[in-house]
Amino acid sequence: MTIAALFLSLLLCILIGMPIAVALGFSSMVTILLFSNDSIASIALKMYEATSEHYTLLAIPFFILSSAFLSTGGVAKRIIDFAVDSVGHIRGGLAMASVLACMLFAAVSGSSPATVAAIGSICIVGMVRSGYPESFAAGVITNAGTLGILIPPSIVMLVYSAATEVSASRMFMAGLIPGIMMGTILMIAIYIIARYKNLPSVPFPGIKQLIRSGFIATGGLALIFIILGAIYGGIASPTEAAAVAAIYAYFIAVFGYRDIGPLKNINWRNEKESLVKALSRNIMLMGLALPKSMTDKEVRHVVLEGAKVSIMLLFIIANAMLFAHVLTTERIPHIIAETIIGWGLEPWSFLIIVNILLLLAGNFMEPSAIILIMAPILFPIATQLGIDPIHLGIIMVVNMEIGMLTPPVGLNLFVTAGITGRSMGWVIKACLPWLSLLLLFLMLITYVPQISLAFPEYIDKLNGY
Repeated sequence: MTIAALFLSLLLCILIGMPIAVALGFSSMVTILLFSNDSIASIALKMYEATSEHYTLLAIPFFILSSAFLSTGGVAKRIIDFAVDSVGHIRGGLAMASVLACMLFAAVSGSSPATVAAIGSICIVGMVRSGYPESFAAGVITNAGTLGILIPPSIVMLVYSAATEVSASRMFMAGLIPGIMMGTILMIAIYIIARYKNLPSVPFPGIKQLIRSGFIATGGLALIFIILGAIYGGIASPTEAAAVAAIYAYFIAVFGYRDIGPLKNINWRNEKESLVKALSRNIMLMGLALPKSMTDKEVRHVVLEGAKVSIMLLFIIANAMLFAHVLTTERIPHIIAETIIGWGLEPWSFLIIVNILLLLAGNFMEPSAIILIMAPILFPIATQLGIDPIHLGIIMVVNMEIGMLTPPVGLNLFVTAGITGRSMGWVIKACLPWLSLLLLFLMLITYVPQISLAFPEYIDKLNGY
């Protein structure tokens, strides 16, 4: 009765159009009040604990804030310039450069929609002007943008770590090779199609220009080494690395590239000044602008937008944690696990069921909510069947990637529709050919666990574990 009440009330709330966070909280409260022996005080207590006791979740607002600064500043444009100079001269190189730019931006943002918005707003228009079909450009960017939640750091991986209490650092390690692999698969597919359709390329700018664009992009790309180097090297936890990333992103956007903030329209050097004088003046201006930047309209807007996204996501997480509390209290995951184990399923057949469930859920729900609902149910079954929790986490993340591209709640579809001004139907049609690659990749990740586990196991060996 309790299981039926919980899931039927959740389904009913979703069907009538209730926001997913409210639906999770409401169905949990109804179940506690009418069918559970749990105290009503547990509702407030659990929602408070959801965001105060899970240290890993503190990384989410920091990564969102760093992503907001990098998206607002010119980091994305400089990464794109470097990617175009690197591979733009190959047939179909502009599209391949867009995928490479998505991979690089994913490694500093942790968000799929942010990656599509930052890279797509520049690259789709650029590809169309260069002679690429608009549907081709939109399909490439929308699919490549999903790498934002697979290539670490990833907000979805942090949510999975909080839901299952597995190591966030190991999740980040496990996502690196699959993320690079998926980006490579997309670029190979682009090259094959470009050769067949005779898509354009741009002349190679030369080694000097490549080094120059790489140096200019270093301000943003350095964040990759700061975050991942600190985490993989055991110097900092994901939360500590995220806090450093937010501060670094602020300084690089306001004082490094000066795309926002009080120094935005100031030239760093006058023609008549010597390099030493210009550098001294520059340092002085930065010191004077530091307090002003705290009250600057553009900076405040970025912080406000980051806060809005963080609050929205943390509200979903708090309600989902309450839902998970009801599941745990009523032993629902254990009952389901015992039932499925009783069926005598093999690990490979269980993973088929997992993929089907997650692909269906991805059509209707936001990735973080799906992870928080499904992970507590699937985790105990997977461990009993001998499936590595880290491997299960990467499978779930890849499923969430596909969910970003499936209507009616595919977030990347909405972002691309907004960039191109096209209808949702047009964007879905543009994405379909590329979606087949993601489905093929999902099968590889599901049944070749070493793709996900090789790097974490290698790091463990280096550390003597």
